[in-house]
Amino acid sequence: MTTSAQIGAIATGEFAFTDANFREIARIAKDEAGIDLPHSKATLVYSRLAKRLRALGITTFADYCETIREDDEERNSMIAALTTNVTRFFREPHHFEHLRNEIIQPLAESARRGKRIRLWSAACSTGQEPYSMALTVLSVIPEAASLDIRILATDLNPHVVARGKEGCYQKEELKDIPSNLRSKWFVPVPSKGASAMQIADSVRSLVSFRELNLMGTWPFNGPFDAIFCRNVVIYFDRETQSTIWTRLARLLRDDGALYIGHSERVAGAANALLSTDGITSYRKKGGKPS
Repeated sequence: MTTSAQIGAIATGEFAFTDANFREIARIAKDEAGIDLPHSKATLVYSRLAKRLRALGITTFADYCETIREDDEERNSMIAALTTNVTRFFREPHHFEHLRNEIIQPLAESARRGKRIRLWSAACSTGQEPYSMALTVLSVIPEAASLDIRILATDLNPHVVARGKEGCYQKEELKDIPSNLRSKWFVPVPSKGASAMQIADSVRSLVSFRELNLMGTWPFNGPFDAIFCRNVVIYFDRETQSTIWTRLARLLRDDGALYIGHSERVAGAANALLSTDGITSYRKKGGKPS
């Protein structure tokens, strides 16, 4: 068991950091975003948030706690600092192969006849995941932008949502995109730098970016044909994880797909609603969609 004295040893660093400071930050992180911060994470919290103190010119964590009690924007910045926005195009490519072969291809002809298709990237970060979903759709249905096909992209962090909306990336960020899709759907933007590339408007039109806290109200009812919620619930305690999995499963149409992170596993009541269908891929139990 970690003692207050052990956590207090962090105070020997640049900023005074007490057990009381840690407990308040942990409480706010749990209340605001469901993030579970055991005492073993104290050093991580210090190192991540020390950057925020420097940026704000604050000299103690006691003063920083006062700031996050009163400042909504800084609370959002704190949550963003405590979570990791590691992402890239076509990360875990087996998920996109499954999306293409098992979800989009079987729905392509009915989509051309007017059937709606809805996908959700539930932790979209800077947009690489939902745009990878859009590129996967376009690889099967090139005219998708003219059909009733839409992708919802949400994230708690307003800064990454803004970057996703912009859809501008450096060439090195595009290396995992198949070359035929990269050459077709990205164009240079010299005004933003020699290696800046903008994703085409016809791709961006498929994706709607929104700020959303998964711990709050979800202002939509689905059903979704596929949901990506990867490397998110690892920050939550088991009870919260179970709640999130169940809420996600209930928003899927019968036989819809849920894709999760490589270190995550569906647990709790959601197991009655989902069945495994490949590596970290699940399908909603029920009849095949018409």
